[in-house]
Amino acid sequence: MGTERRSAEEIREDELRRETNLSRPADRTTDGVEHGLADDSPLDVRRHGPEESRRGLHDGNITRDDMRRATKEAIIEREKELKGDGAYGSSTSDPILPAALAELVGTFILVFGGTAVAVAAILNRPTAGGAYESMAVALAFGLALVAVVAAIGHVSGAHVNPAVTLGLAATGKFPWKSVPFYLGAQLVGAVLGAVGTWIVFGGPGRTEAKLAATYPASGSVGDLQAFIVEILITFILVFVVVAVATDSRAPAAIAPIAVGFALAVGVFIAGPVTGGAVNPVRALGPMLVAGDLTSVWLYILGPIIGGVLAAFLYDRTMAQ
Repeated sequence: MGTERRSAEEIREDELRRETNLSRPADRTTDGVEHGLADDSPLDVRRHGPEESRRGLHDGNITRDDMRRATKEAIIEREKELKGDGAYGSSTSDPILPAALAELVGTFILVFGGTAVAVAAILNRPTAGGAYESMAVALAFGLALVAVVAAIGHVSGAHVNPAVTLGLAATGKFPWKSVPFYLGAQLVGAVLGAVGTWIVFGGPGRTEAKLAATYPASGSVGDLQAFIVEILITFILVFVVVAVATDSRAPAAIAPIAVGFALAVGVFIAGPVTGGAVNPVRALGPMLVAGDLTSVWLYILGPIIGGVLAAFLYDRTMAQ
């Protein structure tokens, strides 16, 4: 026939080049020559200049490896443009106030949803024919977190937990300049959540149930034991958060469910021992509103230490 049959690999490379050219219309020089090529490619305008690049094209000096590298780099750049740099696809460069407001609302939902169910269980309030059991408390916190991550994950990253915020900041996945805004919003949201529980159950909810504030089990658990338990269960939660929220290899759709289940597991484990805070503001908000800060230090330091350890472990050993 006079012409050589093109290989499947060559056809695929041409398709990739066409897709890349269509998806990057603005990435051009004034001469119309596209950027994004490998530094050692004859087509790299930044390295060789327009005229030399054209000579390389006309002289046939471009190898298959040159084109493959150029196509791969262009696709990677395009993926970076489309993907957010924060947790769950959120962007850390967006205005801080909307993100902080999202953290406030998200933390409110988490604390209100979980502590209201816990207070109902403590007061033995009947619902649907019976009283809430301890299983309902863990499920309430887990389901609330699933809803929160799905609702605001794309806005703020849905940290709703200082242990998550500080863990991400310590590993460079969240800007330190935004940390005070997030921590303040999370604390306010937790306090409002505790106030909401107080409104629902009235005086007994605050005086008898302490608004479901977390304390070491009376008479059987010391502060040191409770401190270690909070480190361990927060390690579980933050490890899952970092894995599914910051690694692009993890399927995005499963993130809310995975994070919510991780929180539920932590509460299941530690509920009978420490109350299962897994979150400094979840513990501190109800404590402040109830007026009892017993053992507050372990519920602040324990989760933060566990969260930072989990973030560092994943970042240093398993991250992409």
